[in-house]
Amino acid sequence: MNTPSPVHPSALFAVDGLLTDEEREIRQTVRRMCDDELRPHLAQWFEEGRFPARDLARRFGSLGLLGMHLEGHGCAGLGAVAYGLACLELEGADSGLRSLVSVQGSLAMYSIWRYGSEEQKQEWLPAMARGERIGCFGLTESDFGSDPAGMRTRARRDGDDWVLDGTKMWITNGSIADVAVVWARAEDGIRGFLVPAGTTGFTAHEVGGKLSLRASVTSELVLQDVRLPADAALPGALGLAGPLQVLNEARLGIVFGALGAALDCLETTIAYAVEREIFGRRLASFQLTQEKLADAALELGKGLLLAIHLGRLKESGVLRPEQVSAGKLNNVREALAIARTCRTVLGASGVTLEYPVMRHMANLESVLTYEGTSEIHTLVVGRALTGIQAFR
Repeated sequence: MNTPSPVHPSALFAVDGLLTDEEREIRQTVRRMCDDELRPHLAQWFEEGRFPARDLARRFGSLGLLGMHLEGHGCAGLGAVAYGLACLELEGADSGLRSLVSVQGSLAMYSIWRYGSEEQKQEWLPAMARGERIGCFGLTESDFGSDPAGMRTRARRDGDDWVLDGTKMWITNGSIADVAVVWARAEDGIRGFLVPAGTTGFTAHEVGGKLSLRASVTSELVLQDVRLPADAALPGALGLAGPLQVLNEARLGIVFGALGAALDCLETTIAYAVEREIFGRRLASFQLTQEKLADAALELGKGLLLAIHLGRLKESGVLRPEQVSAGKLNNVREALAIARTCRTVLGASGVTLEYPVMRHMANLESVLTYEGTSEIHTLVVGRALTGIQAFR
């Protein structure tokens, strides 16, 4: 009897048939760049807790990945699915790489693109799209992550100027950013401000001792009597709806990206199981091993279909916040479960940096909680289903 040729996990769901030629080409271009330029270094970057963020930003900018889903001001204006596939390939290398691109394009740049003045857009967006300037997004505080409405950072008027005081925590790109989009409570509501690096009273400190997202810059932002001109405020944003809309924009990248980490785990594990021998047989020939691989492939495929569907809804302008929450909740949760299952197939080898599985697993522990914890997204879905608010 002839042995059938193995198929790629995504082929079970014929995912490629749902994509345009341009989308497939973008996915392949990013994967090729990750394979050739990034994967050879990732284990070392993760182990040492550092990575060349500025060099990578310029490289990503040269490929048009920064703000690629925005239009104008040097941005490519591509669709949500194309952006999602780029995030999938980047996170297939490492979550820190996707975070760099996501924070730059979907948080910092999108804030300026959506709520900034034309002067602010012209000043910042083209250079950020090229990766020559890096941005960060300052919303979260140590005591106010899931409840940003309680933020303590304040903005007060002093003549024509604004004066900001407060602290932001867990800010990706913070200590390397050329500009921080900082959200603060003013007398008339929550406002966004552009705070350039080097502004008097503004400092950023890198957070060390991380066991996750080690190939990523995570920082604390401190603002002490930071004086800004009136035109530093984002004129189009007033109230918490502004930063929450920005977060929804970024979460779609996570819906795709987490699956990239899961796919890298599954591809690695299948290749390992086919070659590894135990009890005189290949590990992949055992029924329990095939059950693990089959279950992982099913959840990965379902997640891919969900991500592409949400991307098409976004492109049609009808995507709702609770749908994004459902996608983030499901796909990150399942990606983490896939990573954990794959680790068991690799056994002791799975805990080393020789294979990417444990690195992805550690990173996904952070992805599970940032930009909305799994508990918060569960409650968003629950509210949509029942009409009842259960956050408090």
